[in-house]
Amino acid sequence: MLTTQPLAYRDGEISLNGFLAWDSVHGARRPGILVVHGGAGLDDHAKGRARRFAELGFLALACDMYGDGVTGNRQRIVEHLTEVRREPGKLRRRAQAALEILSSHPLVDGRLAAVGYCFGGLVVLEVARSGAELAGVVSVHGSLETTAPAQAATIKAKILVCHGALDPHVPMTQVTAFAEEMNRAGADYQIVIYGRAMHGFTYETATGQTPGVAYHALSDARSSTAIQAFFEEIFQGDGVPRRFRSG
Repeated sequence: MLTTQPLAYRDGEISLNGFLAWDSVHGARRPGILVVHGGAGLDDHAKGRARRFAELGFLALACDMYGDGVTGNRQRIVEHLTEVRREPGKLRRRAQAALEILSSHPLVDGRLAAVGYCFGGLVVLEVARSGAELAGVVSVHGSLETTAPAQAATIKAKILVCHGALDPHVPMTQVTAFAEEMNRAGADYQIVIYGRAMHGFTYETATGQTPGVAYHALSDARSSTAIQAFFEEIFQGDGVPRRFRSG
């Protein structure tokens, strides 16, 4: 049975409100998945992805990167996005607050990964660049640029990037620059590029309202399969849900 509940936590003086999801039929400890929302804030898309990961046997936390009074307020969202892009350290600390809450949950066995969509993709890559002790991070149609490139031998997490070939917001020049950055850092990374897919290809509600952003069902399904295979790789061993074990 899928269980969900809101989760209040803090980043210093900032109050945050996340969303937990897990399968409560089995009481076994399991890996934890941090889900990081897109630019609109913690929304139905992020909560829906958390539910999907919970159904696969993980404990998922859809975190809150903004805090009270930001989600739903376009002006404040833009101000916040501009601020954190200038200060990746602040963004990394906000994500770390959620990771600490996730890792302390009694059902989490110590193994962690993070998946981010759009803005969230940028977030999880910054967390990886910081040298966080994660098994892996996944960026789905996320920005690949940074003002604080990874240093050699600092990245501990394995990295999966799922990218739309027709994404005008993250052009192929950015993809190439990211690959060069990862090569210099000696990171274990992979980039999967989906033909005919634009930005935001996992958002079912993206039907042309925003230029360059559109749902693409095939790429959504293929990226979901790629993420599951990635989890199978990084979470091998005792306690991994059977559906993620090799063979």
